[in-house]
Amino acid sequence: MNHALSEMPIGIVGAGTMGLGIVALALRAGHPVWLYDTRAPALEQAGAVVEASLDRWVRRGELEPVEREACCQRLQLAYDLEALAPCGLVIEAIVENLSIKQALFTQLEALVAPDAILASNTSSISITALAAALEHPDRVVGMHFFNPATVLALVEVVRGEATAPQVIERVADLARAWGKEPVVCRSTPGFIVNRVARPFYAEALLALQEGAAVPATLDAAIRDAGGFRMGPLELMDLIGHDTNFAVTRSVYDAFFQDPRYRPSLIQQALVDAGWLGRKSGRGFYGYGADAKKPQVPLAKACPPPARIVCQGDFPSAETLCRLAAAADIEIDTHPGTGQLSLDGVLLRPTLGQTATALATETASTPLVLFDTWTDLERATLVVLTHADGCTEEQVAPAIGFFQALGKAVVVIDDLPGMLVTRTLCMLANEAAEAVCNGIASAEDVDRAMCLGVNYPIGPLAWADAFGNAQVVTVLDNLARAYPDGRYRASSLLRRKALTDTPWYVH
Repeated sequence: MNHALSEMPIGIVGAGTMGLGIVALALRAGHPVWLYDTRAPALEQAGAVVEASLDRWVRRGELEPVEREACCQRLQLAYDLEALAPCGLVIEAIVENLSIKQALFTQLEALVAPDAILASNTSSISITALAAALEHPDRVVGMHFFNPATVLALVEVVRGEATAPQVIERVADLARAWGKEPVVCRSTPGFIVNRVARPFYAEALLALQEGAAVPATLDAAIRDAGGFRMGPLELMDLIGHDTNFAVTRSVYDAFFQDPRYRPSLIQQALVDAGWLGRKSGRGFYGYGADAKKPQVPLAKACPPPARIVCQGDFPSAETLCRLAAAADIEIDTHPGTGQLSLDGVLLRPTLGQTATALATETASTPLVLFDTWTDLERATLVVLTHADGCTEEQVAPAIGFFQALGKAVVVIDDLPGMLVTRTLCMLANEAAEAVCNGIASAEDVDRAMCLGVNYPIGPLAWADAFGNAQVVTVLDNLARAYPDGRYRASSLLRRKALTDTPWYVH
C-alpha cells in the first residue's frame, strides 16, 4: 500500500482538541480522513468542530468555499476501529498513558497494511517504549503537533530507537505538505520543546518562592524586558496548572529526579487547591467577572543623570551609550571592569551574583544591577535591583537613566541572576544539553523553540549574542548560590565558552 502522500488515507484516533485539529489539517491537504473515538457523543460533535476550523480558513481567504465542501465530504466518522484498516497513516491523539497507547497500537498493527505508519501525538511518552510492544516497532514514530494544531507551525517528528529512517522521512515530508515545519529529534523525555522550556516556568516559580517580586512584576519582566509574548505565570494560568505540573513531574521523574527539573511546591499547592488558572477562574491571577487587572508596581519618575561614564565593555554597553546620546545625556568612555558610573552610583549588568555580595567591592559607592533582555531597542521595561542598605535616593539616578531612554522601570529584591538573565541562561543551558545529548542540532533546537512556543529568539542564538562565556559565568555564579546541581553548566556550553566558538558561524 504505497500511497502517494497527497492521496494517503489518514486515520485519526481521538476526537479531542488536538485530534480534531489534526483532522482539519489532513482534510485541508486533500486526504480522505477516518476519525475514530470510543466516545460516540464526541464523534457526533466532531463534524461541527472541524467545520468551524474550515470556516475560519474560508473567512481568511485561505480556503475556497468549494474546497471546504470537498473537505467535509472526505471526513468519515468511524464507530469501530476496523474502519481504519485502509489508512496508510494512523495518528493517535488520546490520553497520555503508555499502556493504553500500546494497547491501541497493538490493535492497529493487526488491522492496517504492513507498510502503514503508526504515529503518536504524545508530548511526553517515549516512542521507544510505545513501540516496544509491537511486532514491527520500526513503523512507529512520534508526530507531535502543538496546540492549536491548525495555527502553530511546528511538528516534532520523534525517532524511537527502532524507527525506520524511511518512516521519519515520509512523516517529515507529510508535515511539510500540510504546511508545517518538521523538526526531527530523538525520543527522550520532553523531546525538544517540553524539555528545553522547563526553565521558563521553573525560574519564575523559584523567584516567586524567594519573594523576589509579585507575580505581575515577574511576568512583566519576562514579557516586556525579555521579549516573550507572555510571562511564565500567566502562561501557566493559560495552559492549566494541572497540565503544566504533570509535564514537569513527568520530565523530572524521567530524568531520575535531576534537580534541573524539580517541580515547584507553589504550583503543587495551586493544583491541590483546584486553582488551575483560566479554566477554573483562578490561578496566579483571578479570571472572574469582578477580577481586577494585575498592576505592576513601576518605579516613580526620577530625574536623569546629567553625565555618565562608561567604564570598559559589557553586554549592551554600546547600545546603552547610543541610546543615552540620543537622550542628550553626556557620555565619557574610560577603560574599566564593565560598568556605568552616574551621579554617584555604579550600574552593572547582573552576571548571577547578588548586588549585596558585589557591593563589598565598591566600598562606599552604591551599586545597582540591571537585568538583561533579548532586544534592548524594543524592550519597554528594565528590571533593576540593588544592594541591601541602598536608599531610594541612591538608586534614583539609575532609575532616571533608564526612564530617560524611554523605558519603564521595576525594582525587585536582590535575587541572584535576577529574572530575565537567569531564565535566558538556563534556557540556553538546556538547549546546549539537548544538542550535547544528540537530541537535535542547534539549528533545529532553536527553530523548535521559536515555532513551537513563540520564543522571540532561539536560546542558542541568544547565547551567541550575549556571549557563551557570559552564560557560563552566570551559571557558575548561580551554582555557588544554589549548590544543588540545578545550575551546572552543560559540558558542551562550557567548551564553546572556553574556545570562544559560537553556535552559529555568520
